[in-house]
Amino acid sequence: MNDNTIYLITALMPLATAMVVLQVNPYHALVIRGILGAVAALVYAILGAADVALTEALVGTMLAITLYGVAVRSSLVMRLGVLKEELQLPESDRPFGKIVDELRLIFRQHYMRVELVPYKDLEELHHALVTKEIHATCIQPLHSLFASPYPTQSNQPKPGETTEPSEPEPLPYYTTTRIKRLHEIMEAELTSSITILNYFNLTESGEKH
Repeated sequence: MNDNTIYLITALMPLATAMVVLQVNPYHALVIRGILGAVAALVYAILGAADVALTEALVGTMLAITLYGVAVRSSLVMRLGVLKEELQLPESDRPFGKIVDELRLIFRQHYMRVELVPYKDLEELHHALVTKEIHATCIQPLHSLFASPYPTQSNQPKPGETTEPSEPEPLPYYTTTRIKRLHEIMEAELTSSITILNYFNLTESGEKH
């Protein structure tokens, strides 16, 4: 193999490194990191360091990519706590499903997944948020432990005024998170009118965990 070919292959290493650093999508970065490891192993092999090339291929590429993949998969998840009774309702009676769908759409753009974590009662749900088992909750104000009472307007007719009976509007859900960055993302991008956002500061709340 001539020197020009070796120089060309070697030049791929800083190029792949720059692509890894500048890549926004973490999964694409993993693929490029694998290419970088393969190029490095090839360069070592060409230069006569077969043992180093084998080590790079097995540890620096295969093992590292596997571990990085597991770390990325587990870290890019927003665990949303809900009451188990919500998931037992029919689809048509679950207005919070629209909130979850929009949250999934929003966080997909940030390369994150939304995972629903059911709890049987409010005490478990509150404990999970405080002990950092989940990142956020989505519950109605009747059940909320973290939000102020939702203000309601009186529907009583004025004197001499007649009104037709109408169905009461469903109470909105409180979506509460303990992660400031998640709250900022939802505050900027969530458009649903059936949810109210809250930020639950664990430090200021004085909860021991």
